Amino acid sequence: MLSVSDAIAQLVAAAPRPPESEPVPLCDAVGRVLAAPVESTIDVPPAANSAMDGYAIRAADWTGPDSPMPVGARLAAGQAPGTHAPGTLTRIFTGAELPAGADAIVMQENTRTDDHGTRVTKRPRTGDHVRPRGQDIGRGDRILDAGHRLRAQDIGLVASVGIAEVPVHRRLRVAVVSNGDELVEPGRPTAPGQIYNSNRYLLGSLLQGWGFEFVDAGIAADRPDAIAAQFSRAAESADVVLSCGGVSVGEEDHVKGVVESLGRLDLWKIAMKPGKPLAFGVVGETPFIGLPGNPASALVTALIVARPFLLACQGAAATVPQPFAIPAAFRAPAGERQVYHRARRGAQGLETYPNPSSGVLRSTAWAQGLAIQPPGKAIAPGDPVDFLPWSALS
Repeated sequence: MLSVSDAIAQLVAAAPRPPESEPVPLCDAVGRVLAAPVESTIDVPPAANSAMDGYAIRAADWTGPDSPMPVGARLAAGQAPGTHAPGTLTRIFTGAELPAGADAIVMQENTRTDDHGTRVTKRPRTGDHVRPRGQDIGRGDRILDAGHRLRAQDIGLVASVGIAEVPVHRRLRVAVVSNGDELVEPGRPTAPGQIYNSNRYLLGSLLQGWGFEFVDAGIAADRPDAIAAQFSRAAESADVVLSCGGVSVGEEDHVKGVVESLGRLDLWKIAMKPGKPLAFGVVGETPFIGLPGNPASALVTALIVARPFLLACQGAAATVPQPFAIPAAFRAPAGERQVYHRARRGAQGLETYPNPSSGVLRSTAWAQGLAIQPPGKAIAPGDPVDFLPWSALS
């Protein structure tokens, strides 16, 4: 069996070139992937400004805490700074540009005002509470690299240098095909032997949360001709085809033979639990991933294995989710595979869901993330266990 890390590395290495780029306004760019680096054409801040409410001063004019100084101009943010008169104080507020001739800011807490003027009670030094020009960003600085997935703070950063739109890759189109005669859409009655198609909504929601375009390719009946037609249509409408169910080698598991007839397929056994069987190949020239059909297995393999591949297809720079250690409040024997326990924090540490079956989808809503048990390692209460919260996989 392939290790989880080897499987991910092989998938990422096989990712095709990302989609073409397009300019997008900042208000629509969150979650998108930059197709080119972003560089600043200005300094931020564009001029030295005050970091405090207080008084601008030329530090050399201070003659002691008992010497009153006259207050000249008053300067708020957004006003032209003008010139600071020697021997005086300029009343200034946070964000206002430093007037020419001043070189320090005195906090208003370090002043005392009476009928004789304003006394500066603490010696000012050149540069006190002044944000210099370009302190944050300099003209020509690269502020974001190509391949970066834009977050809210990145959008704000780009806006701060006056850029209104950014070049991003077109959203990756991912088609999801659900396999199985037993599947029925929610809202319709089920017949004996049928279940509701939860994976369609599970995977579609994941894909949209990752910033991709979800293409609903419907349910394929358990017949090779029906699966072939569904996969072919999906491949024509999407950049990647994702299917769930039918990827094993049973008599009713037709995905392997169908994909081999349409393109190429590798059927992998990955040393992970849940989710050992995973298919990877191409339908025509479109990349294909076949996930297990059990919903908990579909979720875990999508999060751990499919997600890095899809992000690489989108052109996103490689990022590895970082788990953090939490003491275990459960016991688990060693095994051959890397186990992803559905877990959440409890009073004594990480707790796991009582029923670990890969068909128990309720466990994923109960859990706060995945506790990782490496192959060959037993876990006892109190042992540190790596934990990946759902947010690290978003």
